[in-house]
Amino acid sequence: MHPRTRRVIQAALYEVFAIAFVGPVLSLAFDKPAASTFGLAVALSSIALAWNYVFNALFERWESRQSRRGRSFARRLAHGIGFEGGLVVLLIPVMALWLDISVLDAFIANLGLLVFFFLYAIAFTWAFDRIFGLPESATKHREA
Repeated sequence: MHPRTRRVIQAALYEVFAIAFVGPVLSLAFDKPAASTFGLAVALSSIALAWNYVFNALFERWESRQSRRGRSFARRLAHGIGFEGGLVVLLIPVMALWLDISVLDAFIANLGLLVFFFLYAIAFTWAFDRIFGLPESATKHREA
């Protein structure tokens, strides 16, 4: 599969499942109408979708330059930390404004989502790789 096609499919599937989880959780956690938190989930997902595409392109570029092929647990862990860390920085201001809460409260709320999405990112990427195979960046050695 072409790397761009792979990234688009991976990001889109990841976000579909994320919206299905985040909307109801935010509604319950903040006692807000489901329509509002669904809108927020779509906004957060749109931001995450763009970040997912950019981050995975950067990660695969870095990965293709590594001498060791494959995706070890350590590499998957680095992927999850990098992706989720960048996403936290992007999402906190949006959550604070949308939910009308402080940045600190948005940060604290984001910690719960972070724990879930950290594990979800690792598990989803593993499952995606099992179903669609590893990308070229993890299987082919680059000629110098």
